[in-house]
Amino acid sequence: MSMSEGEKVFKDPVHGYIYVHDPLIWDLINTREMQRLRRIRQLGTTYFAYPGGDHSRFSHSLGVYEVIRQMIHAFDRNGYPWPHDYDRLVMVAGLLHDVGHAPFSHALEKFLQRRHEWWSVALIESPVTEVHQVLESQQPGLAKAVADVIAKRFPSPLAVSLVSGQLDADRLDYLMRDSLATGVDYGKFDLARIIRVLQPLEDRLVVRQSALHTVEAYLLARYFMYWQVYFHPVSRAGEVLLRGILDRARTLLSAGESLLMPHPALLPFVTGELTVEEYLAMDDMILYTAFASWQDGPDPILRDLCQRFLYRRLFKEVPWSQVAPLGIDTIRDLVRAHGYDPGYYCVVDETSTVYYDYYLGSDREPNHANAIWLYDKRSGRITEVSSVSLPIQAIASEHRPLRRLYVPEDVWRDPAFQHIVQEQDRRGAS
Repeated sequence: MSMSEGEKVFKDPVHGYIYVHDPLIWDLINTREMQRLRRIRQLGTTYFAYPGGDHSRFSHSLGVYEVIRQMIHAFDRNGYPWPHDYDRLVMVAGLLHDVGHAPFSHALEKFLQRRHEWWSVALIESPVTEVHQVLESQQPGLAKAVADVIAKRFPSPLAVSLVSGQLDADRLDYLMRDSLATGVDYGKFDLARIIRVLQPLEDRLVVRQSALHTVEAYLLARYFMYWQVYFHPVSRAGEVLLRGILDRARTLLSAGESLLMPHPALLPFVTGELTVEEYLAMDDMILYTAFASWQDGPDPILRDLCQRFLYRRLFKEVPWSQVAPLGIDTIRDLVRAHGYDPGYYCVVDETSTVYYDYYLGSDREPNHANAIWLYDKRSGRITEVSSVSLPIQAIASEHRPLRRLYVPEDVWRDPAFQHIVQEQDRRGAS
């Protein structure tokens, strides 16, 4: 980071430079809640598959702020009627939108039974946090307004759409950043052009009609990043182990067993009874320290799972279609025969997403807030983008849950296991 009078500048691999002119933004960046994000991986366990994918939530949060800043400047350059009363609000919301992420980002949301957005709002609204105190010292009620934007309950859909929408700053940054960090080309698109062709129109963001193919490239990049990076089987294998470790620790504690707790916030984190202060104390490093301690502990399952996670001895995956429905009970028996507890060593992992979800309810009418709209300046007409794009129609209609079975490698290599898989393949072919 370099500084000049009245301006702070971060060197960034995606945007070149990230500029901070507002002292409020600078004060928020230096809060403990924002600095904690340096110790939380943006991509969770994806580094098991892509070694470069170990960048932080902090760098992404700065990037989202920068994209929103560039959007507002582009509106001004093009003479678009953007309500400047929202400038600071949306830039702050972009900066803080991920402040509530748990260790390893999305990987532990199911374990904690809370999405990160809930925690982001809770941290911003809690008087004990520095971000709340900084916001309220600037303007009473600002913390609630920022939380309302992140929670999508702010009265202006236009303001919300910059932070959370189909073409929001969050997605625009993370696709480019994650693609660059992992070294893949799938997530690349023309970010500068998208920012240039976005336009506020009444209470929504629209895109110039001429930019259809740029939007197609962006949505296809999102589609391919999910399949090639976010849903990568090795990354998901890391998540399976991560959740297994914490599930086992929770089970042991529930049974009255004692576990070494390297940090006082670790116990409430595992049991799921967290205060805001305890949640903020947790990060990736504390979990790594716990796993390093538990790998030498008395419980054989917890010890083995921790060693597997720390030294990348991951489970092997098989598509669910190759083992279900006839083979799963037999596989559980086989896992037991190898000396493993199927509850931790025979795991069905399921994930899914919607790549472009622009419908509201069962009437299949486009949702105003979720759709991407093309705007023809000459006619004044706006058109929902998938209605004129075959590629977008294809990915908008696709919602395939991805289900895999994970087992230890020695089980996977067992001829009996391979026989089950081959038998299912033959049944499917017939």
